[in-house]
Amino acid sequence: MSDERRAADDDAGSPGEAEPTASELIGQALGQAARRAGLDPAKETQAGAVVWSAMGGWRGVAEAVLPGLLFVVLYTITEDLVLSLAVSVGSAAVFTVVRLAQRSPLGSALGGLLAAAAAAALALLTGRGEDNFVPGLITNAVYGTAFLVSALIGWSLIGLAAGFLMNEGTAWRQDPGKRRVFFWLAIAWAGLFYVRLAVQLPLYLAGDVTLLGTLKLVMGLPLFAPLVAVTWLAVRSVYARDRA
Repeated sequence: MSDERRAADDDAGSPGEAEPTASELIGQALGQAARRAGLDPAKETQAGAVVWSAMGGWRGVAEAVLPGLLFVVLYTITEDLVLSLAVSVGSAAVFTVVRLAQRSPLGSALGGLLAAAAAAALALLTGRGEDNFVPGLITNAVYGTAFLVSALIGWSLIGLAAGFLMNEGTAWRQDPGKRRVFFWLAIAWAGLFYVRLAVQLPLYLAGDVTLLGTLKLVMGLPLFAPLVAVTWLAVRSVYARDRA
């Protein structure tokens, strides 16, 4: 065999090596994100500890809540859009700088800073305080649709993540019990995002910045945390049945 032919065969890979499918890549990405957040059903951990880890502890809660809270309070009191946005984005920037100084993972802080900056830029461009919440509305619509579609087509995003974490890939799709659990979990997550959208969109259209900002905070972590706990417990119970 010529050197050129041998090199071509090496580049193509052996016949037994298959390229990862789209579902496997998505499951890997979701599973890795879940593992970084402490949501690994293979670990023996209390549900409360799992939820607290997913929220990032006290620092994660502060990073998620404080920028929005400062904006709502300041805008309600002063109706000064520039001041409210500056303080909100500034607080997100402080969290990011602190993480950089401590060499901590930047994920949530940097994400919060970019989201706050994008929302602030849109609100400054239009001069409307309610436009500070447009990225959040879009996020709820996109995430809700992604979870709903994944459930309806039989490729639940929860199942893809769990399959990666439990080292079974997409084999869960051959188990009717698992498919049923993962279907309803994806529907539950879609419901969370759509409920947020259904409540907040009318307030955005009405231009009620104070109530919109308040309900966004109320429907944030207080709804996210219980659903994380339910999801983690349900996935663990499914795989505990397998082990039994």
